[in-house]
Amino acid sequence: MNRNDRSIVGLVMVAHAMVHTYELSIPILLTIWLDQFGVSSTTLGLAVSAGYALFGLGALPGGLLADAYGSRTLIIACLAGMGGSFVLLSAAPSVPVIALALVLWGVAASVYHPSGLALVSKGVSQQGTAFAYHGMAGNLGIALGPLSTALLLLFFDWRTAVVLLAVPAGLAVLFALTVDFDETAAVEASPDGGEAEGESAASDGGESGSENASATSDGGDARAGGSVSSLSEFLADSKTLFSGAFVFVFVVVMCSGLYYRGVLTFLPEMLANQPLFDPVTVGAREIEPSQYVYAGLLMIGIGGQYVGGKLTDRIRVERGITAAFAALAVIALLYVPALNAGLTALLAASAVLGFALFVVQPLYQSAVAQYTPAGTRGLSYGFTYLGVFGIGALGASIAGIVLDLFDPTALFVVLAGFALVATVFGALLSARQG
Repeated sequence: MNRNDRSIVGLVMVAHAMVHTYELSIPILLTIWLDQFGVSSTTLGLAVSAGYALFGLGALPGGLLADAYGSRTLIIACLAGMGGSFVLLSAAPSVPVIALALVLWGVAASVYHPSGLALVSKGVSQQGTAFAYHGMAGNLGIALGPLSTALLLLFFDWRTAVVLLAVPAGLAVLFALTVDFDETAAVEASPDGGEAEGESAASDGGESGSENASATSDGGDARAGGSVSSLSEFLADSKTLFSGAFVFVFVVVMCSGLYYRGVLTFLPEMLANQPLFDPVTVGAREIEPSQYVYAGLLMIGIGGQYVGGKLTDRIRVERGITAAFAALAVIALLYVPALNAGLTALLAASAVLGFALFVVQPLYQSAVAQYTPAGTRGLSYGFTYLGVFGIGALGASIAGIVLDLFDPTALFVVLAGFALVATVFGALLSARQG
């Protein structure tokens, strides 16, 4: 990598890790809010869903804003907005203010993925390597979010812990303001002003360029630049996407988002309710073992992401999607019995869940590249994040309602249903390929 590449990769790695650190700190804090504010899981589930929904819904306009104002501006706004929203969250006197702070976080965080991916695709020459580092940073944030929050709660009350979580965002803003790079270096380096398609189409975790060669096979034609400058162009490109096999992929990513958000939002609370994980007093502090089990589950997910990425180079992604989501359905049905089968069984089930939950991400990210035209690649990832983070945010509300009306067994049956739908649509994709 050259100097420009390293500067861009450094910035997007920091920003991507922080987006997911904040995202996954919220379920740990939720367990405290349930006790402190005396509200139901449904109420807090709706509040959390509002923030998570805007995290996804803002992806499409975020991409348009990045095109209009530049990625650096959007990334700075993202970091500043996330930090500010957590400062507000720390002072929240009630659940409505918590909901407002989470909504502001969702709006700020939503612009990162389209702006960060656009920056890498236009500014980095070694884009495959850049996307790999980018994906690793995001998964590290996913793991460190609950872990850092749990560690801060050992020494501080939740309000102070949230303020301290906001501090790195301010430091990241300073870094983003001072780091020097050319946002369009990779575009300018191309004789025709275009981008290296085999690399720039990579996703959050990175995909193989070989799959991108077939990206136009099922999605029709689109403008080479893929730049949307009017509502009519947006509608035309959206129609192009959803008239092909991308519609099957979109159902898969929605189900993945619903499963992901549904299982992760209330899992810390479900683990905390197990007698195995009763609080332990060490000196003057009370430790919640369930929080560290949750953080460990997400840390194992880094390995799942790596294996999923390797699988995209070795098997057809349609078959990988079908098998991975079928496994998630089985895991969901077995997880509740594991909750009551002793410490070893529960830890093993949690490890398998964390691993499998992240195996699917590189697979569906690769499928997006395979089933969309080159000219609508940016728009296709905008819709992807809309499905995963926007529509998927409903998983938190669904989980809260199911837990209030029924029990964890019912919730994991619902989650298995989401995985089975994704399995069916993965099989349909596979059947299309023969």
